[in-house]
Order: sequence, then structure tokens, then C-alpha cells
Amino acid sequence: MEAESATRRVSIRDLVRYFLRLGLLGFGGPVALVGQMERELVGEKKWLTKEEMREGIAVCQSLPGPLAIQVGIWVSYIRGGFWGAWAGGWAFILPNFILVAALGALYVYYGGLSPVKAIFYGVSPAVIALILHSCYRLTKLGMKDWLEWALAAAAFVITVAAQAEVALVFIGCGVVGLLYYGSLFRGRASAPTTRVFLFGVPLAVAGAAPSSVVTLLGQLLAFFLKAGSLTFGSGLVIVPFLEKGLVQQMRWLNERDFLVAVAIGMISPGPVVITATFVGYLVAARLGGSLLDGFWGSLVSTIGIFLPSFLLILIVAPILVRYRANPNIQGFIKGAYAAAIGTILGACVLLGKIAIGDWLTALVAGGSLIVLFRWKVSNPLLVAATAIIGLIAFPLLKPEWVFVK
Repeated sequence: MEAESATRRVSIRDLVRYFLRLGLLGFGGPVALVGQMERELVGEKKWLTKEEMREGIAVCQSLPGPLAIQVGIWVSYIRGGFWGAWAGGWAFILPNFILVAALGALYVYYGGLSPVKAIFYGVSPAVIALILHSCYRLTKLGMKDWLEWALAAAAFVITVAAQAEVALVFIGCGVVGLLYYGSLFRGRASAPTTRVFLFGVPLAVAGAAPSSVVTLLGQLLAFFLKAGSLTFGSGLVIVPFLEKGLVQQMRWLNERDFLVAVAIGMISPGPVVITATFVGYLVAARLGGSLLDGFWGSLVSTIGIFLPSFLLILIVAPILVRYRANPNIQGFIKGAYAAAIGTILGACVLLGKIAIGDWLTALVAGGSLIVLFRWKVSNPLLVAATAIIGLIAFPLLKPEWVFVK
């Protein structure tokens, strides 16, 4: 079965159908989405082997850009080729783009979305549980010996200490894995070696206020191309990057609007960095003066944040597929995968400080974790249930810590 899966071709129609559903119903952020892909594509559909999934996660964690989308593009590429990667990747993004752009229009038209805080209050601790549950599945998928656990522990400590996902951690752990598992010191000097490159788009954001909608759209595109090219791993990294650029430097948004945008990204299905869609809508609609301008702003921001992921995966994936059996590549992948596990757990600590602030959110997080392990409840059902809890409890408890930095 493993050998059959390794050569199986999946039609573009099936890839589009699967990723449209995942983009519509997949909740919990990048790790939860990757865990769902692992469960469905490795365990149920048999589209991938465990080794292929592990390779994809490790490589995507070592590249800048949103993790879940990159893994989706990776899966689509190795099963559907070049055009499958484009079709599957954009299908993954489309449902959430439509939903978040519509929320942006409602937010601008009505002057705010008051239920957002309440939903965020109930759902965000469940997101922590979803991440932890998915991380458990990912450890079973790829963690096999003491060195991987040691690298994971080091990545965890560095992530918590730095309060961010540090790109060099993935590269450093990958190099350690290459040296330990590879052939460089095992008498195989003739084996090909691998160089790992980080790609970025050297774009600068203009400092002056836009003089027209076209200028503004160009600035939004440049800003989010830069964000998608130079930030690693998950929404945890991109939040401070966006806050500095959008609130402090460009002054396109105030602090409240920015936190609402982050909440929309967390509680909506699909990848967390869909926050860019909401931000693009708000900025263009307010500075351009119409809801149509907001749509174009959301479109260029979405393209900007995700386009680098397509280019990176389509450059790296063919190289990895060609040299997959190389022991040095396999060693690098093992080390980078271990770093991914440690970083994910570190991100849970950091996100937990935002999501869990009182007895009810702690109870929701613990209860969600028990439900996921004991009854294997689907992600959308869990998110819906905790959203209802938030809508009921928030006006009663009035927690002042929500959305406070």
C-alpha cells in the first residue's frame, strides 16, 4: 500500500473538491489543519504515505509563509503536478476569502462586529486544544528517537524565550539532523549534498499616505508580499509583523481594528493568515471610500500573503521529489520536523496567554482537549459549540482581559 500511494496520481477535480471542503470546514489554525490533512490524506484516503507527509511538513516549516497553505500546495503538487498545486492551493483559500471579505464588508458598513469578542472568548481556548491534539498526532507521525526529542525540546525553549518562531531554529535543527543522520561522516563522500536556501521578496512598503486607490492597492500588495515572504510558520509570527506595519508604521488601522482582524483570522475556517483579507478590506474601503474598493483591497492582500508560498513550494518541491532518497536530505528533514514539533508546543504557550485568562476559558480548553481525545469530535462541531459558549458567557461575565495586550 505504501508503494502504491507513493506513485498514485490524484485528479485536479478531486484535489479541488477536497481543499474546498477543508477551506470551508477546517478550524483551529495551521497545526490543526495540518493534523486534519494527515488524518484524512494519510489515514483515510491513502493519498500520501507517512514519509511523504512528514517530508512536506518539515520542508514547509523551514520556509517562510503560512504552514497550512504550504502543506496543501505540497500535497497538491506531489499528487496533481504543477497545475494541481495551483488549483488545490487556491481552492483551499477561496472559501475563507469569500467569508472574511464578507465580514469585512459588514464590519465597515455597520461600524463594527460586536459578537466578535464573545466568539473569540469561547473559541480561542478550543483552538489551543485543537493545536495540542494535532501536535500529538504529528509526534506519532514522525518522532522516533532521542535526538529528535532533544531538538524539539530546544526549539520549544527558544520559541518561549524569544516569544516568536525563530526561522534559524528550523535551519539549525535541520543541519544537526543532516550531520547525525546523513552520510557526510559515514564514508559516503560521493553522496550528493544539499543546500537549503531561504527565499524572500525584497519589497519595501512606501511610507507616504496613498494618493489614489491604485497607489493604495499597490502598497497593500507590496506589504503582504513582504509579510508572506519573510515570516515563518503560523499566524503567531505574522501578528506582530502586521501590527508593527499596519498600526505603528502605516497607521492604516487602530489597535482595536487590528485585534478584531486577528480574531477574525482565528475564529474563521482555513488558515489564520486570512487576517490579511480582512485587513485589506478595511484599509481599502475606508481610505478608498467604497465597499468595491474594499473588495479589491481584500483581493490584492490575499494574493500578496499567499503568492510567495506557491512560488517557494513549486521551487523546492521538485528538488525534494528528485532527491528524496538522499540520506542528507532525509537527515535535514528529520531535524527540521523535530524543530516544528517543539515550535508548535512553544506557540501553544504563547497563544495560551492570549486565549486563556479566567476559569471559564481554562475549563473550555481542558474540556475541549478531553472531548478531542475521548470522543474524536469534528473540528467544526467543537468550534460551533465553543462559539455558543462564548456568546452566552461573555455578556454575563464581561471579562475585561479579552483583546487587551
